[in-house]
Amino acid sequence: MFFSGRPEFPGQSKRSSDSPQVVLEAWKAQLSSGPAHAAKAVRGDFAVALQTESGQTFLAVDRFGIQSLCYRVDGKQIHFAARADDLARDAEAIDPQAIFDYLYFHCIPSPRTVFKNVLRVPPGHYVWFDQGQLTVAPYWTPEFQPQEGLGFASARDEFRGLLKQAVSSQLCEGKPACFLSGGTDSSTVAGMIREATGQRPSTYSIGFEADGYDEMAYARIAAKHFDAEHHEIYFTPDELVANIPKVACFYDQPFGNSSALPAYYCAQRAKQDGVIKLLAGDGGDELFGGNSRYAKQRVFSWWQSVPGPIRRGLLEPLCMSDFAARTPLLKKAHSYVEQARVPMPGRLQMYNLLLRLGIHDMLCPDFLQQVDVDAPAHHQQSVWDMNAQASELNATLAFDWRYTLGESDLPKVRETSKLASIEVGFPMLDTALLDFSLKLPDDFKLRGLKLRWFFKEALRGFLPDEILSKKKQGFGLPFGVWMTQKPALKSLAEDSLRTLARRGIVKPEFIEQLLSVRLREHPGYYGEQVWILMMLEQWLRAKAPTYAAGNGRAV
Repeated sequence: MFFSGRPEFPGQSKRSSDSPQVVLEAWKAQLSSGPAHAAKAVRGDFAVALQTESGQTFLAVDRFGIQSLCYRVDGKQIHFAARADDLARDAEAIDPQAIFDYLYFHCIPSPRTVFKNVLRVPPGHYVWFDQGQLTVAPYWTPEFQPQEGLGFASARDEFRGLLKQAVSSQLCEGKPACFLSGGTDSSTVAGMIREATGQRPSTYSIGFEADGYDEMAYARIAAKHFDAEHHEIYFTPDELVANIPKVACFYDQPFGNSSALPAYYCAQRAKQDGVIKLLAGDGGDELFGGNSRYAKQRVFSWWQSVPGPIRRGLLEPLCMSDFAARTPLLKKAHSYVEQARVPMPGRLQMYNLLLRLGIHDMLCPDFLQQVDVDAPAHHQQSVWDMNAQASELNATLAFDWRYTLGESDLPKVRETSKLASIEVGFPMLDTALLDFSLKLPDDFKLRGLKLRWFFKEALRGFLPDEILSKKKQGFGLPFGVWMTQKPALKSLAEDSLRTLARRGIVKPEFIEQLLSVRLREHPGYYGEQVWILMMLEQWLRAKAPTYAAGNGRAV
């Protein structure tokens, strides 16, 4: 059997901290009504794998995939572990499709993992294995039920109470501490720690000596406002060079979120200070409408309100003409119509780096013969269709719960915290807060083009005005800028990419153009692609050093 996380079983007044035997009995009691019911009835974050007295095997993870669980089926046996690489056999085949998915998503979305025959339980799903028969299915999909007459004052009071309870439930006996970017979510967590405990929160913020990347000023505002014991960590290029291989190979498969390095450095510093657990603010944007793309997609959705004959007979021929594409005054109209015509969720990938750079310009023909280039789009469509009955805004939020949170941001924080040997909690993803968000009208999440309207208005007077009005930034890493300035970082990146080119995945001529031309033209933009390729190579060096696309095996 396997358990992780902090499940809350029906009838419990607080999350379980009981012995494995008590947790096992609680899960078995839930399973008496079937696997889907068992998983759906349990709240909180969890991963579970157990065998019933009748010989079936049950696996499940929480709604957001805060916890991880992988499995491999061998005939009539199923094996499971928290990490994919713990299930990979010697000389386990690397899946070329997973490598392609990584280049597309900058992570490898479940259920696929980088290893053939090793799968990850997707967020909100269960696995049931009975006499060699495998069932994998969602036990939970969001049920958005907006209460259009919801009163602001009562909703605000309920929301604040839920926030305080969510933070309080995540605290342990040690020093209360959290990540602090200076954004709305992390500042809220810091403030709620103070309100829930009456103690000064210990806050940890990352800064960068690079124009446009450092938002330490906002972290200081929040820390001062809540009288935090504030810790400022300035991450340097030399520290980046030293830690890239360590972080890359700690993941159980290639992972390209560049914020992983700053998150690790924050967690490492907190561990050195004696902190047992850090709280993170991830999830507030995705539950309450805080990402700029939500407003952007609303603007594109307006196109569909234009009468069809006018769109098709007049505006599209005019705006999509070659003349419009070449004419400065019409270029914006051309770009708008070009994107607005693409249905969701495909529209979200209009600026995908792999697609913009060109799949066939970037990747080797022999490698492409082993993959389905349309698989990522099919994967996204299937996730989108699970919430197709919701409004476009809510469907987009749920889409982000899977990709932005479950497949990227949560693994980023979870795994780097593990590397630093410190616990992490995500109070913004508390099940009661999730349920509360599901009843909010769309207008409370996105009022016109104003992001997370309710969240900000409900916390006005609690958060500093400067935090409420700032633009979201987070722990963005100035990798491309530093790479053009720092020889050691440039050497590590160039060596990684040129080695990767010899594996038959990426064309050598693409690598050379990326390094010698494109990176110099736009370090911030093309630096992301360098990072994605570098982290892939660093992982392969550690976990599959002889992998080449021609034979598809790590031997």
